[in-house]
Amino acid sequence: MGDFIQNYGGDLLAILGATIAFVLAGIGSTKGVYMAGEAGAGVLTEEPGRFGAVMVLQALPSTQAIYGFVIAFLTLQKVTGTPLPVVDGLSLFIASLPVGIIGLVSGVLQGKVATAGIHMVAKRADGMVRGIILALMVEMFAIIGFIISILMLGKV
Repeated sequence: MGDFIQNYGGDLLAILGATIAFVLAGIGSTKGVYMAGEAGAGVLTEEPGRFGAVMVLQALPSTQAIYGFVIAFLTLQKVTGTPLPVVDGLSLFIASLPVGIIGLVSGVLQGKVATAGIHMVAKRADGMVRGIILALMVEMFAIIGFIISILMLGKV
C-alpha cells in the first residue's frame, strides 16, 4: 500500500481536487439557476414578453460551474502520466478549494439575488439592468476565488 501511495498518491489528490472544484461549484450553480428559473417561470406565465430579461438573470449563477470546470481542467493538465509527488498533488488539491467552496456558496446566493431581480422585472420591465448589477456583486467573490485558484495552480 505504501508503494501505491508513493507512486499514485499525488495523482489521486490532484484528481480529487479537480473533482471538488467542479462538483462543488457545479452544485452551487445548479441550485442558483434552479431557484432563478423557478421564479422566472412564474413571471413568464403572466408576462411572456419578459423572457429575455428573465433568461439573462437566470443564467448568471451558471458562471460558477464554468470557473470550477476551468480549474478542474487546468488541474488535470498537471496529471501527465508521470506520477506526481504527493506534495504536488496536495498542493493541487488545496488550489482547487477556493473556486469549489466559494462557487458552492456564491452560486446559491447569486441565485437568490437573481431571483429577486426576476421579481423586480415582474413589477418593472426596466428592472433587468439593476437586477444584473445586484447579482454581479455576488459574482465578484466567485471571480476572486477563481483567480486565487489560478494563482495557486501556477505555483505547482
